[in-house]
Amino acid sequence: MPNIFDEYHPLTGKIFRILDENGVLHEEHAPKFSLEELRGFYRWIIFSRVADQKALNLQRQGRMGTYAPVLGQEGIQIGAASAMQPQDWLFPSYRELAASMIRGLPLANIYLYWMGNEEGSRIPEGVNIFPISVPVGTHPLHAVGAAWASKLRREKIVVVCFFGDGATSEGDFHEALNFAGVFKTPNVFICQNNQYAISVPFSRQSSSPTIAQKAIAYGFDGIRVDGNDIFASYVASKAAIDKARSGGGPTFIEAVTFRLGAHTTADDPRRYRTDAEVEEWRKREPLVRFEKYLREKRIIDDGFAAQVKSEAERAVEETVTQVEAVPSHTPNDVFAYMFSEMPQNLKEQLALLNESLSVKREILFGDTMRHGVPE
Repeated sequence: MPNIFDEYHPLTGKIFRILDENGVLHEEHAPKFSLEELRGFYRWIIFSRVADQKALNLQRQGRMGTYAPVLGQEGIQIGAASAMQPQDWLFPSYRELAASMIRGLPLANIYLYWMGNEEGSRIPEGVNIFPISVPVGTHPLHAVGAAWASKLRREKIVVVCFFGDGATSEGDFHEALNFAGVFKTPNVFICQNNQYAISVPFSRQSSSPTIAQKAIAYGFDGIRVDGNDIFASYVASKAAIDKARSGGGPTFIEAVTFRLGAHTTADDPRRYRTDAEVEEWRKREPLVRFEKYLREKRIIDDGFAAQVKSEAERAVEETVTQVEAVPSHTPNDVFAYMFSEMPQNLKEQLALLNESLSVKREILFGDTMRHGVPE
């Protein structure tokens, strides 16, 4: 297979695409997937969408806090996460619902996190995912540190880091990629360029024609990929992961996509983009083109699609029931969470906290007992 990083060098202006928006597969770089693998990708995209919509509903009902929807960005997430090996690590930001679930993080953890329950960040043993990072652009530094550790230990572990286009305007982004380039760390940086950093369009973030070309200054490969194309996302990610694992250093992937929903549930995207723009991108979104391809090849039909959606809805509802039964934490849990045996300084802090809470209870309830409960 030709070297796609040479063929699609950022300065060529080309974008790597295998499955176009009409569902037509271009064979030159097409990967070989079994029918079950293709149906598996379809299951993931449907499950992600059902889980995503349920989270939005929960937030609107006051049962979940602020949530960042993933609608429209599943292509790069499913493709990249599927190209990783079990020992690899994923460093997500706050919109990687699909990628995180594919890498083994239960949906329950994701829901608990957005519900404000710290149990959501208790990653199950054997699931190589760092907790969600909300501050924009800070976690690439952590991903590079983990990859450098892997290299120093001579492990065959690759660290994949997701972030948005807004993160590339942060200083931490520059520090991370510069370090990765100098020390040739086994990293794959995936920038989901969804066209807006909250309300700021890419044209107001950078004068560079592409984000991928920033990799040139750091001394490693960069490539622009159609992030709504699961096939291209998989092929580019696998090539980058294989290169990193063999000692070839980091790669920067700019996944060109579009956020069909709001930045978060606290955002109104109608204030900064037009309905026409959204509808134009909706024609190119991941599910539409992938489903066209699968139906054209008779890999799925109406019956299969209905079954997959029904199974996803049932699984999501079961997860909601599960997470809403999880008890809330007490202040004591903050101190007991980290260490198997609480150190003396935390014991002292815990005692001080309990004393303070006791005094506040005495003030509150003592005053109530003396003056009576107000009508």
